[in-house]
Amino acid sequence: MTKYIIIAIVVIILIWAVATYNKLINLRMKVKESFSTIDVFLKKRYDLIPNLVETVKGYATHEKTTLNQVVEARNRAVSAPIEERGKYEGELSNALSRLFMLSESYPDLKADKQFLKLQEQLQTIESEIEKSRRYYNGNVRALNTSIQKVPSCIIASVFGFKEEPFFELENQNERNNVKVQF
Repeated sequence: MTKYIIIAIVVIILIWAVATYNKLINLRMKVKESFSTIDVFLKKRYDLIPNLVETVKGYATHEKTTLNQVVEARNRAVSAPIEERGKYEGELSNALSRLFMLSESYPDLKADKQFLKLQEQLQTIESEIEKSRRYYNGNVRALNTSIQKVPSCIIASVFGFKEEPFFELENQNERNNVKVQF
């Protein structure tokens, strides 16, 4: 009788270990998939930016500095390693903000259908990136929580599961309130 109890306990522990391992694998795959989703939208944004810059160039030939900053920020973000991508994404967002502020100085540009279409597409993509970041961070939270909780932390440490970083702002100034003056 004692032998059956021990076997039952071992089987229960084995089932629990397999279920916990599978849960951690599932969470890790969700994190990878959600980061991939962010990459898809970032790629769309990177592909859209040169078109936007070309449209603005025709109207704002003497604003080369702003245009160059946008292109340089885009190139840095595209080539950044994954762990540094948040920092460069912040720089790119700042450069794009300056580009759209530039359009305020050029009424013809603000009325240009191509510019308006590109601006609308970029705003849509930015919204999708923001949603994707939230989805990614939610998946990272679920994985990291499971890795830290007892008893699943035992399985996580045995099989080498590591915590994933959240997609956060690198530029602390972006967290400050925006000052608007009329």
